Amino acid sequence: MATQGSKPTLTTTAGAPVPSNQDSITFGPRGPLAMQDYQLIEKLAHQNRERIPERTVHAPGWGAHGVLRITGDISKYTKAKVLQKGTETPMLARFSTVAGERGAGSHERDVRGFSLKFYTEEGNWDMVANNTPVFFVRDAWKFPDFIRSQKRHPKTNLRSPTAMWDFWSLSPESLHQTTILMSDRGIPATPMHMNGYGSHTFSLWNDKGERFWCKFHFKSEQGIKNLTNKEAESRMGVTRDGYQEDLFNAIEEGKFPKWKMQMQIVPEAAAAKFSFDPFDVTKVWPHKEYPLIDVGYFELNRNPENYFSDIECAAFSPSNVVPGISFSPDKMLQARIFAYPDAHRYRLGANYEQLPINRPRCPMAHYHRDGPMNYHGLQTGNVNAYYEPNSFGGAVEQPSAAEPPLRITDEAVVARFDHREGYDDFSQVRELFEKVMPPDEKQRLFKNIAAAMGGVSDEITERQCKLFDRVHPDYGTGVRKALQEVEPGAPNAVPVDEKTPQVVPDKANCSQKA
Repeated sequence: MATQGSKPTLTTTAGAPVPSNQDSITFGPRGPLAMQDYQLIEKLAHQNRERIPERTVHAPGWGAHGVLRITGDISKYTKAKVLQKGTETPMLARFSTVAGERGAGSHERDVRGFSLKFYTEEGNWDMVANNTPVFFVRDAWKFPDFIRSQKRHPKTNLRSPTAMWDFWSLSPESLHQTTILMSDRGIPATPMHMNGYGSHTFSLWNDKGERFWCKFHFKSEQGIKNLTNKEAESRMGVTRDGYQEDLFNAIEEGKFPKWKMQMQIVPEAAAAKFSFDPFDVTKVWPHKEYPLIDVGYFELNRNPENYFSDIECAAFSPSNVVPGISFSPDKMLQARIFAYPDAHRYRLGANYEQLPINRPRCPMAHYHRDGPMNYHGLQTGNVNAYYEPNSFGGAVEQPSAAEPPLRITDEAVVARFDHREGYDDFSQVRELFEKVMPPDEKQRLFKNIAAAMGGVSDEITERQCKLFDRVHPDYGTGVRKALQEVEPGAPNAVPVDEKTPQVVPDKANCSQKA
């Protein structure tokens, strides 16, 4: 970086030095602006684009970096490396309110978001939690309606208690959460003085393939502290940013807040013995029947250097799990698995997980391509491997990461079923080849295939011919003969020619899936 004394040189975003950051280029002291003042245009244009869409829910937020430390042994329940005793994992936390827009007052009576991102060696694990153990609705079909009842009236542009209570009074499943919201815990005094709850039922699975249902709890070690309506109004009369002040200042002063991590865990079969649906997010699991297990704690110990890049651009999603941690039949959880990353793609772009705050801190490889703001290009491990399966050493699946089937009933399970097992990929092609195609068309078929294989390696062409053999021996034989007879420069409807670069498979990495 160029410097002038102890100060860096001011530049454009393209790196050119800026001669003046005080005056525009004009036609004379009183004249109009010159279009050639591209530095002025850049400055104004960038200001117009400094804001990104705010979150539809949980728009106001406050967060910090920290570390998760596991002190308990739950290895018999999960193979997740992040949850093994002695593990320390860097993390990010973001607290929020639900209904207000960005800039809304910290101390409104509202549910608080309690989102955690753990940068594990097996990928990012996100816990998108709240400060309450239950939620207002149990079916995602009602979630948009619920949120709209909390937002501004389309005509008055004001929040509507009528809408809130109208929805709640027509939705008895909301009673549990509404009661908690209107209780003393409805206005936490600071982010540090409230608990966090995964709310949903999740699942764990171990190396034996055994599944367990679980609930996550994060208990504030600062204790619980709440405000009354009057105290909250008084605080917001002084500052609307009380949460940001409290969290930021505590960490700056070295008063690092901590939360104890606890879990409730039951065997998979135990779900049938509950007196209520254990996957209903409007219900808690009674601690007397399903006691809490101490797992560890997390500590927040570093403020973001840039709020926008670390907190506003942070993207949390329940779909971010790692081997050993998974989902449940909870309807709301299932919908959030889709809705959260979809919201991030809208708000931040298709490549939102390439942003530094969202990027995993472990090696990764995938076949996603291009799109706006793709900083890292192709990430398959080989430039020739931009599809899968391939013969060029591209990234391959890891079968050991497969979780056990999610059993819904004795007959129905949720799992990955081999899409080739039990299917016949040859009979109908054989019918087409034998009974529909006349001899002259078969010859043209052979020649067309041979022409389209120009420059393709012998290894790949022979692999394809073996598939043709399984349709009919004449099919494979015909193509092999046509390959031997094809003339250089022969007409070819495929948009390549003899100058189009081709690559030869790496035999050590050649796929044998076909």
